Amino acid sequence: MSVAWGIVLVVLGLLAWLGQVLSWLAPVQAAKLGVTEAESAVEPTFWADTRAEATWDSVTLWTLPLAGALLIADAATWPQWGLIGGAVYLYFGGRGVLSRIQIKRRGHRAGTEAELRSAFVMLPVWALAGLITIVAAYNTL
Repeated sequence: MSVAWGIVLVVLGLLAWLGQVLSWLAPVQAAKLGVTEAESAVEPTFWADTRAEATWDSVTLWTLPLAGALLIADAATWPQWGLIGGAVYLYFGGRGVLSRIQIKRRGHRAGTEAELRSAFVMLPVWALAGLITIVAAYNTL
């Protein structure tokens, strides 16, 4: 089970991290690939916020794939990285969902329906992976 969960963390984590790196460095291409919202589909303030978020996420989201790799390798430090990475992903997913809900509720543009559907599927998956990892890491310590 540990190896399987480690693989899940590496795959899900790299998807998020590489997506945010692409969104930071090449937002137009990221939007074409469906990784982020197109600038024309969102409010200018939301666009600026997601650019800043992509930059910060590029610095922080590598922690969960690292925890997954350490879990696969049965490294003694995996729980510490699991707590860190899990917390980062719990925050990442929760903030992403709630910010989009609030923007939509206030009548502002937060992306196309397809972009929002994608966000409302993947962000909770990442948050849940973070939460499960926190619990598993805590139980290991």
